[in-house]
Amino acid sequence: MMDSGGFGGDKPHTQPMAEINTTPMVDIMLVLLVIFIITAPFLTHTVKIDLPKTSSQAQPEKPEAVSLAMDAAGKLYWNDNVINQMELTEKLKGIAELEPQPELHLRADKDTRYQILAEVMADAQSVGLTKMGFISEPK
Repeated sequence: MMDSGGFGGDKPHTQPMAEINTTPMVDIMLVLLVIFIITAPFLTHTVKIDLPKTSSQAQPEKPEAVSLAMDAAGKLYWNDNVINQMELTEKLKGIAELEPQPELHLRADKDTRYQILAEVMADAQSVGLTKMGFISEPK
């Protein structure tokens, strides 16, 4: 009778193999070892540079910006509160004395006369304000 199955010749294997084949694992470990030996010198290569020396100081806090709006009728709004020309001069003097000086954000209606805007800017400059900016809306 002819024996079926197996490549081992005339004697069929009737018992399972009791040993683990470690040859593929050893091959992989040797390949990894060679890769690490080759790449290790590249990982320790450094470039010598002279970095500048600085002393760290706390950044001064930026004061909040003050918003001054003008409408077409000539009314003035200090941080969205209605004020008159006399109050404006006093408030401008008050923020001009602060250290650091807050920035004055000017918002003018598109129909505001330029004369009103120019007077406000002149008042701000006369009391010593140095930081002014215009706020506009994009199209």
